[in-house]
Amino acid sequence: MSVQAAGQKRQGRSARRNLRQTHDVKMLPALERKLPLTEPMTQAQIERIDSASMDILENVGVHFRDPIALRDWKGAGAKVVDETVFLDRHLVRELVASIPAHFTYHARNPSNNLPFGHDHGIFVPMTGAPYLRDLEDKRRNPTLEDLGNFHKLSHMLPALHSSAHHIVEPYDHPISQRHLRITYSSMRYSDKTFMGMTTSPKNAEDVIAMCDILFGDGYIDTHPVVTGNCNGNSPLVWDETMLGAMRAFCRRNQPVLCSPFVLGGANTPASVAPSVAQLNAEALSALAYTQVIRKGAPAIYGHYLSTVSMKSGAPMAGTPEISLMNLMIGQMARYYDVPWRTSNTLGGAKTFDAQAGYESATTLMAVMMAGANYIWHSAGWNEAGMHCSTAKFIVDAEQCAMAYRMAQGIHWDDFEAGISAVRDIGPGGHYLGHPHTLEHFQEAFFMPELFDNNSIEQWQAEGSVEITGRALERAKDLLKSYEEPKLDQAVHEALLDFIARREREIPAADALNQEY
Repeated sequence: MSVQAAGQKRQGRSARRNLRQTHDVKMLPALERKLPLTEPMTQAQIERIDSASMDILENVGVHFRDPIALRDWKGAGAKVVDETVFLDRHLVRELVASIPAHFTYHARNPSNNLPFGHDHGIFVPMTGAPYLRDLEDKRRNPTLEDLGNFHKLSHMLPALHSSAHHIVEPYDHPISQRHLRITYSSMRYSDKTFMGMTTSPKNAEDVIAMCDILFGDGYIDTHPVVTGNCNGNSPLVWDETMLGAMRAFCRRNQPVLCSPFVLGGANTPASVAPSVAQLNAEALSALAYTQVIRKGAPAIYGHYLSTVSMKSGAPMAGTPEISLMNLMIGQMARYYDVPWRTSNTLGGAKTFDAQAGYESATTLMAVMMAGANYIWHSAGWNEAGMHCSTAKFIVDAEQCAMAYRMAQGIHWDDFEAGISAVRDIGPGGHYLGHPHTLEHFQEAFFMPELFDNNSIEQWQAEGSVEITGRALERAKDLLKSYEEPKLDQAVHEALLDFIARREREIPAADALNQEY
């Protein structure tokens, strides 16, 4: 062992902390899967789900609770009775076929552009938490500063490809104006792609206006830069708020997640396959509508999946049925040749404990084997989304990096060199000093920074710190070393001017009139 290596070993945790502080935070490229996918349905079963979904669309119908959407559907040739739209399967197939199977996300830093769709996927942090567990693991209401910290961490964690939007709700800012500050925080503290608020049609329009400022007038009409999420009200309802926001994004060529909100057994049948058939019908109806708005606009087959405890009615995470549905939905999205979104590393635990880890790992593995493209809620989600855990955020991001490495598949480029090392070492030797090991040890095996694999004696000597403590220490180190990717000064001033004008126009006390 070298003198340097021996010194690092003696210094223990402090030395590893110093090494982590100089860790390369360059974003990983978009995930390109090389592993075979898990596909539990036969072709006949895929077609059975498709047929059942089309029957629902044709004979049960979907409520579009929005006069503009109803008018649009009539113009597209659909049968409309009151607020119910009955969609002919041939019309649905024709519209969905015009959705791009793949495209490129453009970031303000072109080095962070992302190919998307087919075998390419991206990891996106969680959003929407009304509470957080902070840098001291205290559960409390979040602030704009907390949101900014999560955007900074998203910028610095290599496996996260997006800064998302309201990772946590900033309670110290008026709800009616909050979308402006959330979008600004996403844009300022990271130069990766991001999400845009769809909490009302006007809020969505504000996001699009801010994207025009950030990227320049007209740029976004031909370049996807931001993602909107439009949740359906299962069973079989799309409301005016979501549809208006969808129009704001689609008209400007920005992708939307068409996401039925599934609570299996509560708003879907208490059975996996019929639930997927209903979800598929709901998603297809929204995907088709995106193409009524603008033919060729990017759109993403979405969903939020949870099953409901028949004992308490509470949503559950990490259950086998959620994994099966993810695998099935992946097959259905590929059947229609559209990119798809799922939710990742979901936990229902109240702290970052073993339950949270098991639930998250189960979901992550299923998501990877299902072949999802937009892998949302990939960091921080716990307590059924009620809080974002800072510790879990950090560990989840490392888990995504591990999954990223696994999905790249087997590397064969050094196979002959490795076999040659076997001949050199022979029986009874070791490889630690062999040139092949010295050349490849850093990338040969993933080495987690947050898992402790030392002896119990060394762990005790370093303070018996468990993973929550290690993750919070890591978060603090990252935030101390954060360097802001500066916005162009003129763009920055224009964004602040826009926010100031809109905050004058939107009464701070108008929260009750906001669709939030």
